Amino acid sequence: MKNIITILAIALITSVSFSQDIKKNTYFLNGDVIKATIYHDNGMVAQTGYYNKENKLTGEWVSYDLKGNKTAVAQYNNGEKVGTWYFFTDGDIKEVSYMDARISKVVTWKSDNTQIVSN
Repeated sequence: MKNIITILAIALITSVSFSQDIKKNTYFLNGDVIKATIYHDNGMVAQTGYYNKENKLTGEWVSYDLKGNKTAVAQYNNGEKVGTWYFFTDGDIKEVSYMDARISKVVTWKSDNTQIVSN
């Protein structure tokens, strides 16, 4: 009986300590938009951004990798891709411009300050 109680106590303590590390996604009404914070399984922020009341992406969305490094900055208007998006990889930055929800221009900035343009 004593062994069973000890095992149950250890299992309870272990499960409680692991469950405290997991962060749940949060959604807060902020005026006419819903501010979202979405987490990776390791507890780091994966994305932040906004939804409108029709549950469509709107405004700025920022994505992060598992270590918390920024990987992308995007813009949405009522669920459609708009403006210039930025993707960050290995010291390089890729700018992707959208017009009418379609890619209109791509510019890649290399870490040695050179620019490569491709469409």
